Amino acid sequence: IVTVNCARLLKADHHATNGVVHVIDKVIATTTNTIQQVIETEDSLETLRTAVAASDLSSLLESEGQYTLLAPTNEAFEKIPRETLNRILGDPEALRDLLNHHILKSAMCAEAIIAGLTMETLEGTTLDVGCSGEELTLNGKPIIANKDILATNGVVHFVNELLIPDSAKTVFELAQESEVSKSTDLFRQAGLSSHLT
Repeated sequence: IVTVNCARLLKADHHATNGVVHVIDKVIATTTNTIQQVIETEDSLETLRTAVAASDLSSLLESEGQYTLLAPTNEAFEKIPRETLNRILGDPEALRDLLNHHILKSAMCAEAIIAGLTMETLEGTTLDVGCSGEELTLNGKPIIANKDILATNGVVHFVNELLIPDSAKTVFELAQESEVSKSTDLFRQAGLSSHLT
């Protein structure tokens, strides 16, 4: 699937006497903002704006290149426990891993993303892309709230859920999501959960 500034190419290579015509499905608007400027001007990305500033990723998101930012909205940050959020925001390494897990190495418009695609993030991890009806899914969840916000150095999709990589989780959080969750409960009952957090 070929896109032009996130407009889908419907018919290509109509030759005319003075050139060639390609038919697309949208009007292409002028794009002037970088990804960083999109973050700075969107009210729904206020928490992300704070996180990007704290992680020193602003220079990357305003640099030349072609990236895809899966931008967690304020709602996405509010869904995780306050204690977990404060821990990540207070740990520069975990915060950088978290944000890099939301940045793809190439610009991917929604029209060009197909089910079953695996995309690599800046953190070196992968995200699975699929479909649920007409909705795009990430790691099996239809969490893309707004798509195809164009920037001069890529594209932004708003997501309403935080994608937390393993590297930004504590041992306790990892264990709770795995086959050793019962062991984790035993540690907690024994008053030893602080060692895992």
